[in-house]
Amino acid sequence: MSSINGLQFAKMVEMGAHHLHQNADYVDSLNVFPVPDGDTGTNMNLSMTSGARETERNAQEHIGLTAQAFSKGLLMGARGNSGVILSQLFRGFSKQIENEEQVNVQQFAEALQYGVETAYKAVMKPVEGTILTVAKDAANAAVSHQETVTDLAALLELIVEEAKASLKRTPELLPVLKEVGVVDSGGQGLVYVYEGFLACLKGEDLPEKTVVHNMDDLVKTEHHRSVQSFMNTEDIVFGYCTEFMVKLDSAKLLEQPFDEETFRQDLSELGDSLLVISDDEVVKVHIHTEEPGNALSYGQKYGALTRMKIENMREQHSEIMDRDSIPSATPKQQHKYAIVTVSMGTGIAELLKSIGASAVIEGGQTMNPSTEDIVKAIQEIGAEKVLILPNNKNIIMAAEQAAEVLEIEAEVVPTRSVPEGLAAILAFNPEATVKKNAQAMQEAASSIKTGQVTYAVRDTTIDGISIKKDDFMGIAQGKITSSDPSLDGVTKRLLASMIDEDDEIVTVIYGEEVSSDEAEKIGAYIEDQFDYVDVELYAGKQPLYPYILSVE
Repeated sequence: MSSINGLQFAKMVEMGAHHLHQNADYVDSLNVFPVPDGDTGTNMNLSMTSGARETERNAQEHIGLTAQAFSKGLLMGARGNSGVILSQLFRGFSKQIENEEQVNVQQFAEALQYGVETAYKAVMKPVEGTILTVAKDAANAAVSHQETVTDLAALLELIVEEAKASLKRTPELLPVLKEVGVVDSGGQGLVYVYEGFLACLKGEDLPEKTVVHNMDDLVKTEHHRSVQSFMNTEDIVFGYCTEFMVKLDSAKLLEQPFDEETFRQDLSELGDSLLVISDDEVVKVHIHTEEPGNALSYGQKYGALTRMKIENMREQHSEIMDRDSIPSATPKQQHKYAIVTVSMGTGIAELLKSIGASAVIEGGQTMNPSTEDIVKAIQEIGAEKVLILPNNKNIIMAAEQAAEVLEIEAEVVPTRSVPEGLAAILAFNPEATVKKNAQAMQEAASSIKTGQVTYAVRDTTIDGISIKKDDFMGIAQGKITSSDPSLDGVTKRLLASMIDEDDEIVTVIYGEEVSSDEAEKIGAYIEDQFDYVDVELYAGKQPLYPYILSVE
């Protein structure tokens, strides 16, 4: 195959994402650099999955446009150091081929090279022996063979071969890897992506999943010690892994124009492991700092904050060390802070956990958890402080009773819906007191407009709206606004009543009875009718409510 188009590239992305997903746990097990937030595989997997999802939705024969969709999905979903670097590798790649309908061997090699250059520029202090090195060596191999190789599959074989060889060399470049006896985790993740690309071009099955049966397979040390045990908690200089996005505000930019290099340089004074990437609409930031609040405040000068995530890496490292010190036992982890929330639907539960929920209690409209259920969930975590988010007005009182019974500091944030709960969690600040957090989280929840689509269980008339049994109902901010036998019809009417020109983001969480195709049609409708908002789709898999909507 001498060249590929956008549809073929979309298949490569799909297989690369799937292969990385299969091996995310193994990549996690390798993590050692730069700090003990052992989730490189998870972060790269989530980043790549976001890119693949956007690619699938927008795949077309023009490879430049397909690659552009892949880059956008990666940017929006990028998490952690390696996830952000991965997004930059393919941001540069897509930029290089944005005007091409197809790419040949030479164009593919040059695009990889430009992706590497882009990624190196995004990192404040590039470190060799990481994913950057593996990407660079693989791209160099591609460029050096572009004149002699005419088949893209053959070029990918060379790229994968050199990426693997480079990965094996990472311990020689980074002493901590050599000390622990592992290769770089981010580099390993990139190898899995390239292996997926190659398997697609050759029409072969993916390589088998890598399995670590025990830590002796990974590190030859006593007690099956984790790689994080090779550093001390007190050696962590900047203890909070902080990620956020800034949605650029044109009014604020008039007062303070945005410049990526200036932005990066200013933030570099607050910590290390800094990554800053941007386009015309958003800025993505990852930084390890002692002052996450200062980083967030700086970002807010340029626009609205979204997708905030702050993790205490010292606590995480201490937990790992405690586990390693007693190999025969499984001690209960101790957390300073916990966020306990309630939801129905496995997809919603995963979403809540991904942004910071410590535990998600199953429950909702027809299955309200008891005070005892909430207390037990909190006690199992073993936290010193807890914030409880009921996400349903019928659960607020039980949550308040649980807070009174508990012998730890606890506050209820009286969220009445899942979108309010999501907004509240994103406003959490690990440095703030419980009371201040509860106040800030409630303010964030109150800024969200929530909509729900469900069905009527009997005939009735409410506020002048005639409702027939089994009709679908649109509910905005707890009030029924429309009724219709058509799910599609009532959903569109509900959206029209909720979205106005000041809104920026619409989140659609679709239920267990809604297919991904149906949800994507609703997403396309929103983008067509309200072109000033960004649309996010999530498979919540919740019962009873085909759609849960959030507008902000």
